[in-house]
Amino acid sequence: MTSNSEKTVAIVQMPPAVLDCAESLRRAAEHIRDAALMGAQLVVFPETWLSCYPAWVFGMAGWDDAQAKSWYAKLLADSPAIGRPDAMDDDLAVLREAARSNEVTVVMGMNERARPHAGSLYNSLVTIGPDGVILNVHRKLTPTHTERTVWASGDAAGLRVVDTDVGRVGGLVCWEHWHPLARQALHAQDEQIHVAAWPDMPEMHHIAARSYAFEGRCFVLCAGQYLATDDVPAELLHAYSRGVGREVPEAGLLFNGGSGVIGPDGAWIAGPLFGEPGIVLAKIDLTQIDAQRHDLDVAGHYLRPDIFELSVDRRPRTGLSLCDA
Repeated sequence: MTSNSEKTVAIVQMPPAVLDCAESLRRAAEHIRDAALMGAQLVVFPETWLSCYPAWVFGMAGWDDAQAKSWYAKLLADSPAIGRPDAMDDDLAVLREAARSNEVTVVMGMNERARPHAGSLYNSLVTIGPDGVILNVHRKLTPTHTERTVWASGDAAGLRVVDTDVGRVGGLVCWEHWHPLARQALHAQDEQIHVAAWPDMPEMHHIAARSYAFEGRCFVLCAGQYLATDDVPAELLHAYSRGVGREVPEAGLLFNGGSGVIGPDGAWIAGPLFGEPGIVLAKIDLTQIDAQRHDLDVAGHYLRPDIFELSVDRRPRTGLSLCDA
């Protein structure tokens, strides 16, 4: 018999349809259904899985690059804008319905258009409850290096841990895991399950994810992309491959996965899965968190509030105030 503290979680390590949001959403719904049939109560996707990590930007950082502008326009047009949390008829309706019909919580990495006709994108993690309602939208606080040519900086409105049927869930995107204040902001909200979303998975990314689990005394779902040259449109392949790295083969894997589940002691529970597509499944027991906090609780007995204080401004920032009266 499974206790209330035992949960089943899944990471989807399957290729998206690059720059095809509608097809990516269709695939996502299938993967969510498959994971739910395997018993998953939480289903996680990697960074900007919907509908691609724009690796081409690393080779198109020059000023007034016509090709870069063209691909940015395509990415902008393909990226969903998130509607009201209680609506089911917006750009994420297919994803919401998949969560609702399969009764699972979903965390999706996506390129988010600020508004339906806005010109800016965010690198976002969207958490959807088993009723199909959006629970949180975290926008990456600081895009890294050349990423700033494609994504705007997010605010702290989504720097939250939310209650779900699986536990208290939070998440960060890629190099945010080296942002110590962002980490502490989530630790202090008693995070139990953390989503660490990445595009690629070199050793240093695994080190960051395992360190986060140990520091926060939480479970970490470390989600990496799986993408092959055959998954990229032919007209984009050269630029995309250049952006991924110089050692990328002309044919083969661009991102080779590396997804896995880490326990609150920093040890692997499932995975990491490299070199093949799949769904990484793991059973976790939330009671392990309290046992590990006997030694370390960075938001409790290991905190020194008498000498350190962190203040987080979670007010949404729009830069616009309209007064019509």
